[in-house]
Amino acid sequence: MAAPQRPPQPSAAPQVCIALTGVAKRFGKTTVLEGIDLEIRTGEFCVFVGPSGCGKSTLLRMIAGLESITEGELHIDGQRMTEVEPSRRGVAMVFQSYALYPHMTVHDNMAFGLKLAKTEKADAEARIRDAARMLKIEHLLERLPKELSGGQRQRVAIGRAITRRPKIFLFDEPLSNLDAALRVSMRAELSRLHQQLKTTMIYVTHDQVEAMTMADRLVILDAGHIEQVGPPLEVYHRPRTAFAAGFLGSPRMNFLRGEIATASATGVTVKLADATIATANVDGANARAGQPVTLGIRPEHLRVIAAKGPFQATVQLVEDLGDHAILHLESPAAEGRLLAKTETAPAAAGESVGFDMPAADCHVFDASGVALPRLARP
Repeated sequence: MAAPQRPPQPSAAPQVCIALTGVAKRFGKTTVLEGIDLEIRTGEFCVFVGPSGCGKSTLLRMIAGLESITEGELHIDGQRMTEVEPSRRGVAMVFQSYALYPHMTVHDNMAFGLKLAKTEKADAEARIRDAARMLKIEHLLERLPKELSGGQRQRVAIGRAITRRPKIFLFDEPLSNLDAALRVSMRAELSRLHQQLKTTMIYVTHDQVEAMTMADRLVILDAGHIEQVGPPLEVYHRPRTAFAAGFLGSPRMNFLRGEIATASATGVTVKLADATIATANVDGANARAGQPVTLGIRPEHLRVIAAKGPFQATVQLVEDLGDHAILHLESPAAEGRLLAKTETAPAAAGESVGFDMPAADCHVFDASGVALPRLARP
């Protein structure tokens, strides 16, 4: 007789590695961060992204212990770490500037922290060799930093962090000093490193491409507040605020001001600047006619039609980038220029075109910048 099958067990909830509760940071009367509530899961690659001055690096430094927390609490693996000194938090930080000792070889730079921690020599050497092999810098161990390229220096800085075997890696814009081609290869290296080490990593950047391609989850910050947290594609396709929608995407999302014409739980219509009507598949149950809103649509979703379309525009500029073209459009339906991303340019500068904005691809934001919930695609 066959043994009875056990019912499927529910998967365990992801373990929380870092928890920030009600965290604020002030320098005198200047508030840099406020009301930060965030949980980072064990083993995830979490990216803090936002414009310069939004507080992302300060938040990272507070986790590291390099900046004090004005209000709130920080827990790491369930232990309160708000006032604990940096060396006892189990974190290793990689800086934008590499921070290598110029008079020390690569080997000695990687060994320095281990010497301070009084790591046994044989263990220290094994860690250095393992890290060097992982980062493909074994042949550089006897060189000085001045003899290395920017990418090699960054690998050494990462290797120095790896030798400490921390629970958490903190990266503060580590690729911003590298050229474009090297940034691409280093992004791949860091993603591979995360898969190999399976360690919690927090990465700060203002580069949305880095954020989208590397993160398990994004934390979008603006003016000291968290705008949205979620997987990259979820944030991209279902932004909760106009800021999050406009920050992610290159070129950025188009925004057209208007007012609600009709609204229901199955969609809304928006009256634009030239009195034309656009339809959006969003939940308008709590919206009302006459309410000022902003319609958003990404350039790749704006469909340019060479002939007359639902909306009219004049091509002001064509940027032909080889694999695609960016059209700058001037339309009476919008106060500023609209951008359309197409495979090939259907018209030249100065020509008139039509365009359409599919309802399934439109976003609607209220006067405070909060998105009306998008409906599921049919």
